[in-house]
Amino acid sequence: MTELAHQTALELAAKVRNREVSSVELTELYIDRIERLDGDINAVVVRTFDDALTRAREADVALARGASLGPLHGVPMTIKESYAIGGTRTTWGNELFRDNVARADGLAVQRFRAAGAHFLGKTNVPVDLADFQSFNPIYGTTGNPWNVERTPGGSSGGSAAALAAGFTALEAGSDIGGSIRNPAHFCGVFGHKPTYAVIPMSGHELVEGIPDADLAVCGPLARGADDLHLALDIMAGPAPREALAWRLDLPAADFERLADLRVALWPTDPLAPVAEEIAERVALIGEVLERAGATVSRDARPDFDLAAADRNYQTLLNAVMTGAMTAEAEARMLKVVDGLTPDDVSRDAVSARASVMRHREWIRTNTRREKLRHAWARFFEDWDILVCPQMATTAFPHDHRPFGERTIDVDGVAQPYFQQLLWAGMVVNAYLPSTVFPTGPSKDGLPIGLQAVSAPYRDHRTIAFAGQICAEVGGFVPPPGY
Repeated sequence: MTELAHQTALELAAKVRNREVSSVELTELYIDRIERLDGDINAVVVRTFDDALTRAREADVALARGASLGPLHGVPMTIKESYAIGGTRTTWGNELFRDNVARADGLAVQRFRAAGAHFLGKTNVPVDLADFQSFNPIYGTTGNPWNVERTPGGSSGGSAAALAAGFTALEAGSDIGGSIRNPAHFCGVFGHKPTYAVIPMSGHELVEGIPDADLAVCGPLARGADDLHLALDIMAGPAPREALAWRLDLPAADFERLADLRVALWPTDPLAPVAEEIAERVALIGEVLERAGATVSRDARPDFDLAAADRNYQTLLNAVMTGAMTAEAEARMLKVVDGLTPDDVSRDAVSARASVMRHREWIRTNTRREKLRHAWARFFEDWDILVCPQMATTAFPHDHRPFGERTIDVDGVAQPYFQQLLWAGMVVNAYLPSTVFPTGPSKDGLPIGLQAVSAPYRDHRTIAFAGQICAEVGGFVPPPGY
């Protein structure tokens, strides 16, 4: 039974459907693994085992009478703590919401249940989903299954750790600054940040009825690209209010072989240098693609100023992240901004201005973002896929110091902690789809994942690319000991 723990959700669904394993047996397997192995990792922090077993029994009864509950019939999964499951806490790791219990299942949970899945529980996050690590005062720290002294990433760190360790068949996270993709990279699994707004954010919330934020998306994590494809189709589509009038019709992948593709490589950049080994991995992917017959460019870039684009993202991001700022905090920040010189475009200065900017300045910033989106659109007329890093390094040691004291060690050079947001942010800011895929271990045995980025609504293109390239190099491998 142990070998089942690391199979894909689609493989497990087929085994349940073919009666090679029952839903109850599969659910008990994952519960046993969580109870035995999750102590050091601390990924599955909200546990709904009794409900999972009840629903597993119902799935087996339904199968016995010839009924199908959907493509994930009888498959147990977990989901990020920030999603609402009725009767469970949804805290986002924030002490102020310690006793916040969801009244009902959120939309994503409803859709996965409608597809036949049931939930073992929810997985850990950082406070307010705002870190490359996953620790908070309510649930504690989540470790990386490849090395528990290192972070699994954030904010969907518990999601990726649970998948890698074989505690769940499938996961869903959210992403505004790499929060699906950096945990996928750190833990050696697949993660997809969809095109903005193709998946409703309803049910991914602390308080019901909050409108979807700019930049932020929900999306799946998995142990295989085919699972991402299925999970995206399950999660995507209008929320009930909008469904009266419109439908989503994401195009299928538009290529058959890697040889059909035009791929641009962006291995590193002086604005956010990455470790040499990660840049080399991007180059390796290029060599594999060339051998497969693909057209590859090492210098094609979208036509915009990257530093200005990064500031644009920082501004829009911090406008979202400071939306709940108190009046007192706003007053303090206004004093800080009044003391800035006009030529100060440092990250701290950009963030400070964004937190208190007037709406007309947001509109101007959004207009500049629209020009960037047009530049990306022109780029993807010539290129099908961009392959680039997701993060500057492999998973780094836990660092719980205040943000201002943290740095990232990139080949022996201390770089600013949030500098690596460039790689996630240029994709988020333009509302582009991006799939992180595992490419194998680094020299120190930690996973390296890379991004495959494409034009808006070409989500199935990046997912299909991830599946095909991983057939040549990389793919999911369980961490030792799990």
